[in-house]
Amino acid sequence: MTDKENIEKEKVEEEKIAEKIIEKEVKKEEKESIKEEPKKKRKEEKVGIANIISSSNNTAVHITDLAGNTISRISGGMVTKHSRMKSNPTIAMFVAKRAAERPRDLGFTSLYVRIKGKTSIGYGPGAHAAVKSLGKEGFNIINILDVTKVPRGGPKKKGGRRGRRV
Repeated sequence: MTDKENIEKEKVEEEKIAEKIIEKEVKKEEKESIKEEPKKKRKEEKVGIANIISSSNNTAVHITDLAGNTISRISGGMVTKHSRMKSNPTIAMFVAKRAAERPRDLGFTSLYVRIKGKTSIGYGPGAHAAVKSLGKEGFNIINILDVTKVPRGGPKKKGGRRGRRV
């Protein structure tokens, strides 16, 4: 090998080393620029449980935290003075709005919804309106669950073998 070839090899090696150093500096600058941007503060997502008890006579919304501590509890009788209107979907909407005020102030953002009705009848006319209203109030509804009790056999019905004769 001649001196010229050695010199050329050394130059090529020096150029490669210089390129590596430049790449490292560029990466450092990119990392620093990423760090300089202000990070968005993520709000902690507070989750609660909305128990909606809806029968043919009344609608009640009971909102708790995940531990079961009551946050707010409003029923149809607290909203209207007419007893025949307590189970009305319109009144159920107002019940859900009033029940949602306090959790919103406390920072709750999401709700699990549990709907409960009468055993044989199912839930009343206000249940659907209450769920819809909670969604419109700005809560993220994670899950809707029907927790109405289901009869499984139970005691013998009155009337005998051939039923009640009228």
